[in-house]
Amino acid sequence: MTTQKRTSSDKETDLAAVAAVPGRIIAAWAAQDANAFAEVFVPDGSMILPGLYRKGREQIRSFMADGFQGAYRKTRVTGTPLDVTFLGDDTALLVTEGGVLQPGETEVAAERAIRATWVVARQQDSRWQLVAYQNSPAGDG
Repeated sequence: MTTQKRTSSDKETDLAAVAAVPGRIIAAWAAQDANAFAEVFVPDGSMILPGLYRKGREQIRSFMADGFQGAYRKTRVTGTPLDVTFLGDDTALLVTEGGVLQPGETEVAAERAIRATWVVARQQDSRWQLVAYQNSPAGDG
């Protein structure tokens, strides 16, 4: 059996790929594209928001499609990575802060600010996909 050690270059590449996952969600949201949003998740991924639990791409896609026609219409979302912890070579936990931007806003209003955890995993095609997402109000600290 041969064991390969990960180089610092591999680690930096993985760190950049993990940190880019929120950008894929931001881009899908900006396009108001529920399909692209759901495709960031693994097929059986989960999304937990205050008062909401959705499991699987179809439930996530359906929720976002409704949202883009309703409460999230013409909004944008933002998220800045605060921390990345690798749980193994192919799994990471990402913490972000951000929230939903209403039309014309450049900063998230304090009452809509969130902190989120993202569990991401490298798939067989080497892409990092979202396994589980959860957010909660940021509060004051």
